[in-house]
Order: sequence, then structure tokens, then C-alpha cells
Amino acid sequence: MTPKTALITGGTSGIGKSTAELLHSRGYRVMVTGLGDLAHAGLPDGIAAVEANAGSLTDIERAIDRAREHLGTLDVLFLNAGISRPGPIESTDEDAFDALFDINVKGNFFTLKTALPIMNEEASVVFTVGAGEGLGAAMTAAKGALLPLMRSLALELAPRRIRVNAVSPGLSTPAYAKMGIPQEVVDSWARDIPLGRVGAPADIAEAVAFLASDAAAHITGNNIAVSGGIGIHTRP
Repeated sequence: MTPKTALITGGTSGIGKSTAELLHSRGYRVMVTGLGDLAHAGLPDGIAAVEANAGSLTDIERAIDRAREHLGTLDVLFLNAGISRPGPIESTDEDAFDALFDINVKGNFFTLKTALPIMNEEASVVFTVGAGEGLGAAMTAAKGALLPLMRSLALELAPRRIRVNAVSPGLSTPAYAKMGIPQEVVDSWARDIPLGRVGAPADIAEAVAFLASDAAAHITGNNIAVSGGIGIHTRP
């Protein structure tokens, strides 16, 4: 059988890297995008990497050209690249606002648009949505825009039998370290999680792998919260 192919944006660390490793271990041919010294990202042999800024249309086009050359066509597109700029409205300037939307919204939109010509019928697209609540209005808006975008795209691409879904990580990702939040603080949040622990990138990777698989062949337009039960409300 011909191996399935996957392109993962923001695939050199955290959720993206964990998903790349998981899909690779299951026989996918995988390419990731990222920034910085990709040669020292610690990716397994066999996973190709291309430097690309998700907020640059030129970089997006170059990355898709590389995917076409290396993979041929795509069965999975995991739109995971994103940035966090937490802060209240008083401290949010125009540059921070534009960066949030350029990468989290525009970058994901145009990556998918550019990749569509090489996507196979019955391919799977997965967005990383995440949570923005409590991290500032601009970040909440940028993250929140992805859910209606995902659902609209699921309808638009259904005639091509391309499925579009999302995963929403809870308190689980290395993104909090990038925000300067100490690990012990993140760990302390476990008491508010019904399952009793913060998650790990591998937890989200498993959900992405499911949505990418034939087991999810009749699932589109859905968001899977991988959060350990955060948000569950029970009556006394």
C-alpha cells in the first residue's frame, strides 16, 4: 500500500512535533514546517523539515512547493502553527494584534488554500484551536475565529470529500512555557482538571491521528477538546 502523507505546520516542537513523530511511527511520510535551526529540532530520520513563517504568504507558497516535490500529494494537513500574545486590551498594541491574526488566522487560511491543489480526495484537515479565554481579548478573538472558519471550510470542502476538524488543547502544551508561566504553576492547575493532571503534547497528537485516520471517515466540522474534562459542569 502507498504510505499516507502529512504536512504539519509548526511541527518542530510541542504538539506539532509529537504529532509528526506519531504519524511517522505509523507509516506516514511526514513533512513539517518551523522556524530556527531545523537541523537540531530532534526530529526522527525520515521526517522532512522546511523553514517557513506561517504569517508569510511567500513562505507558505515555498513550503507547499516543497511538499509537492517531497510528498507528491497530501492526505493530512495539520494546521498547528500559531503564536500567543496574552495581555489585556490596555497593553495590546497594533503589532501584537496583527501578529495574532496574521499567523493564527490568515496563515492557516492561506496554507490550506495553497495546499488544496495537492490534497487528495478524502484528505483530512485539522486545526489546532486552543483556548484564548483569560489570556486577553485579542488572543481570544484570534483563537475564536478558527472555529467558525473550520466549520465553514468543512461545508465548502465536503463536495471534494475533504474533512475539516479541530482539536482544542486544554492546560497541556509547552506554549505556557513560552509565555513565561513556570511549569510548577501549570502543574498546580491540575486540581481544577477532572482527570487530575495537565495534558501532554502526546495526548493531542493521538486526537489528531484519530481525525486523520479512516476511523474518522464520517467526522467533519467537529472540534475535539483534549482537556481532561475542563468545562464539565455537574449538578450537586
